[in-house]
Amino acid sequence: MRDDFEYERRFFCHELPAELDDGAPPILIVQSYYVHADNYALRIRLKSNTVREAMTPRTDAIDVLNNHRDAFSQACVTVKGPSVGGTRYEVEKDIDPDIAAELVLRGGAPIVKNRFNAWIGEDGWSIDVFGGRNAPLVVAEAERSSPVTNLIIPRFCVSEITDDVRFSNDGLAARPYADWAADYARELEEDGPRLLTFFGKNRREE
Repeated sequence: MRDDFEYERRFFCHELPAELDDGAPPILIVQSYYVHADNYALRIRLKSNTVREAMTPRTDAIDVLNNHRDAFSQACVTVKGPSVGGTRYEVEKDIDPDIAAELVLRGGAPIVKNRFNAWIGEDGWSIDVFGGRNAPLVVAEAERSSPVTNLIIPRFCVSEITDDVRFSNDGLAARPYADWAADYARELEEDGPRLLTFFGKNRREE
């Protein structure tokens, strides 16, 4: 049962650091949410590591899937429960990419993003650059097999969003970033960056 949980901390970023993009194709992800309410989610995801697609406000998830259908060689279906303190129930099963593509084309709320992976400090990080109505959002995530405590936080991470359901992928599928980006910018300006304090010692990258 322990393996059915994911442990992560997530951070809002202004942009992807140039040094993390080596020019090779990132992991291109198209996923659609068939349940995205109250932090419960049912997701179909397709992945490709051979296509480089620019993430702009005009990047449409369905167009990307149609244009690069043969490049998506991995797919899965995932069930997620609510996130509590950086811990979330998650069960994932690989499925046939053709079936996954047809499901995405037939419904749900799709999103598209590029994922860049990097080893920073003591942890592996995923940095997601979103397209479509979630552009220009950039979110960095550190995930472990146990609670993510005493984390070294990279300099490009601006503010912690681990407990902010607006920034969860299912939250972004239900209400895209474009709908509330200006509100969040005001929050950040008025309240300043935040780091959660119940994960042990927060350490900034030197």
